[in-house]
Amino acid sequence: MRVIVVGAGVLGTMHAWQAVQRGHEVVHIEREAEARGASLRNFGLIWVGGRAAGEELATALRARELWEEIGAAVPGLGFRANGSLTTVTTEAELAVARNALARPDAAARGFRLLTPGEVRTLNPALRGDILGALACDRDAAVEPRTAQRALREALLRSGRYTFLGGREVRDIVDTAGGSAVRDDRGEVHSGDTVVLCTGAWLGGLVRELAPELPVRRVRLQMMQTAPLGEQLTTSVADADSFRYYPAYGGAALDALAAAQAQTTVAAEHKMQLLMVQRADGGLTIGDTHEYAEPFAFDVDEAPYEHLTSVAEQLLGRPLPPVRRRWAGVYAQCVDTTRVVHRERVRDDVWLVTGPGGRGMTCSPAIAESTANELAW
Repeated sequence: MRVIVVGAGVLGTMHAWQAVQRGHEVVHIEREAEARGASLRNFGLIWVGGRAAGEELATALRARELWEEIGAAVPGLGFRANGSLTTVTTEAELAVARNALARPDAAARGFRLLTPGEVRTLNPALRGDILGALACDRDAAVEPRTAQRALREALLRSGRYTFLGGREVRDIVDTAGGSAVRDDRGEVHSGDTVVLCTGAWLGGLVRELAPELPVRRVRLQMMQTAPLGEQLTTSVADADSFRYYPAYGGAALDALAAAQAQTTVAAEHKMQLLMVQRADGGLTIGDTHEYAEPFAFDVDEAPYEHLTSVAEQLLGRPLPPVRRRWAGVYAQCVDTTRVVHRERVRDDVWLVTGPGGRGMTCSPAIAESTANELAW
């Protein structure tokens, strides 16, 4: 079988990976020279702990298994099973953590509630004043800026993979016994199946094929520091993450919302703090969530000031200098309980989009499900 994959972000690359692993030939087309979208502009988190019970959690757990398997085969991913700590600083936040620990699926998520002393033993870089932390042992991380490149290099070694960067797909061409795409150079690429994983690019051909697409775009802001100078042994979140991730709902979260309002900046920008150390020792820190388009073309400094303040409180020290700031845009299903939108838009042509902030976590399992559904 010959599979045409359009889009070289993590979702498209994982579809290419599934096809090659199953013995098929892949032509992989990307409109940029290489991926430049949300797949690079994120934390590199494989984030299991906060996922909604049911399909979302099952998808994340399966993806976590796949990430570890692929990471062993592709060391350039920088996969590490470092876990995470969601820190708590008030009794109301601690109550939400205790409630999460009482979930029937807490063991599957790898939840543990740690005392302040246990937190500092596990992650000595967290010297701030905290009451404890909810640990999630199933969480992990990869290097988002280099992961797609490392996967592509591994795929090329298979001899069944062709990457065509700098080409925008403009049209679907029906052929006998399959489908083909025409790129903006006028070249036609034929295959048995076409999978469109175009990320936040929802106009043009995607709009023509799926004009009522139940997917919206979300914008975020993030930053990265110079090396910390010491190891941050786990990924780190603040308790505003309880407000954002669906696993933490219930009476304890309602009580937190009533007793402890977010800061004005955090509420306005729908913020949480997530912090991951990169291979070079720097810290990736974010993030914000903006849903109303048109999005700004520039970045707002107030969220960065808030993130810096929270990070420094948890670390108990000043942050290293910020080296980079950026904005990113990803595609999210309007019905956020859906893990992904998978739609057959033509014979032998599928559109797979809208995983939202779950894309980096869940993409291996989403691609596996596509491959199973299409009987690759």
